[in-house]
Amino acid sequence: MNFEQLKPEVDNIISKTELSVNNKLLAICKLLEKHIEYYNWVGFYFRNGDKEELVLGPYVGAPTDHTVIPFGKGICGQVAVSNQNFVVPDVAAQDNYIACSITVKAEIVIPIFVNGKNIGQIDIDSNTPDPFTKADERFLEFVCQKVAEIL
Repeated sequence: MNFEQLKPEVDNIISKTELSVNNKLLAICKLLEKHIEYYNWVGFYFRNGDKEELVLGPYVGAPTDHTVIPFGKGICGQVAVSNQNFVVPDVAAQDNYIACSITVKAEIVIPIFVNGKNIGQIDIDSNTPDPFTKADERFLEFVCQKVAEIL
């Protein structure tokens, strides 16, 4: 499936009234990991109340020890501070990177905004070097906008 084909699938998940928010988020993770071959770990991190840290939400992929990430640390922590998309084509060349797995080659993190406030993000790791394009960014921004509607 391409990104345009996945958009209605995301809409469908978001609109399912019988699913909890966490189950919707998990279903989105599963959808993306299944249909985009270079999305090898897909998960959400959310701001932990008033604390300057992120906590791991629903995800699919290899288990991670990074269940809490301080603002400013790693790619996710930097996005929590910058409010900007962050694409890392080669994690080995990136300063301030938190390694989740030796197989990860690239990462993309897109913030989620509710009422103009950065409340979380979608984080995707890839075992493929430099796979992410502007099309990935635009699609993941769409996903984050849809997720923001249910938070």
